[in-house]
Amino acid sequence: MNPYILAILLFGLGLGTTITFASSHWLLAWMGLEMNTLAIIPLMTQHHHPRAVEATTKYFLTQATAAATLLFASVTNAWLTGQWEIQQITHPLPSTMITLALALKIGLAPLHAWLPEVLQGLDLTTGLILSTWQKLAPFALILQLQPSSSTLLIILGLTSTLIGGWGGLNQTQLRKILAYSSIAHLGWMILVLQFSPSITLLTLLTYFIMTFSTFLVFKLNKSTNINTLATSWAKAPALTALMPLILLSLGGLPPLTGFMPKWLILQELTKQGLAPTATLAALSALLSLYFYLRLSYAMTLTISPNNLTSSTPWRLPSTQLTYPLATSTAMTICLLPLTPAISALLTS
Repeated sequence: MNPYILAILLFGLGLGTTITFASSHWLLAWMGLEMNTLAIIPLMTQHHHPRAVEATTKYFLTQATAAATLLFASVTNAWLTGQWEIQQITHPLPSTMITLALALKIGLAPLHAWLPEVLQGLDLTTGLILSTWQKLAPFALILQLQPSSSTLLIILGLTSTLIGGWGGLNQTQLRKILAYSSIAHLGWMILVLQFSPSITLLTLLTYFIMTFSTFLVFKLNKSTNINTLATSWAKAPALTALMPLILLSLGGLPPLTGFMPKWLILQELTKQGLAPTATLAALSALLSLYFYLRLSYAMTLTISPNNLTSSTPWRLPSTQLTYPLATSTAMTICLLPLTPAISALLTS
């Protein structure tokens, strides 16, 4: 892609998100979301592969549906209450419709079906943008919607953690596994949203760091399915040794960074008298942990087939910058001891 066009599209992505962040009026927030969607579409179709075009079409249709629902709900709210302020949603009907529209935008279960299919059709770089940056603007709006229906948020959160765990179990494609991982993590964030927005932001931040590391490792190894992970030890042995730690951090095992948000969320849910919800969420984390362990096993404890029928991939030196990967990997593995400092920063 022409670097000037790429720069304009990335600027559009940034501007759309910034407009949504800065807006207090529903029309302006909707405009920011639309700019976001329209800026990423050319990035998704840049390879002109039939799968990329199909994924882009699915993405456009779901995002257009969510945006139309959001606009309809905000107009309904203006009709019922006479104002367009984002933080003044008082009527339950527009509040519920807006929550569901934003859930569809970010891919929360049961409105998640588009996310694995879309992510599977994209290259890893665009997939990374879709999994991280594209979640920011809708999340900013969900955070401002309080107090919305608490039961609805808990149902969305629990369904997402369970479906994110179950859905990834029988997948062999890495991008689909990462999509289900994204659904599960978003479920954890939504569960605690109404009780502690600061913990939600912390979870979102740690999810971004861990997903960034995972996508960059897969991009470095040019891996798109589980079988190709087995050859990664020959390309980058040190990184292959660290990769299980990144994956287990995504799964939420102590003493890695990913344990921090899960620990704080379970603690907060128990404080609010939602012990059964916390138990279900913790059990669903075991499902996600299974497929992260499966990836770790394929990457570090298996050797790729070396018979004549299988073609050996080229082992060329990578041209990818490794500084971002090194930084995010260190943060993915080592941030747990800083939990008290990070919590104090977020709550102050």
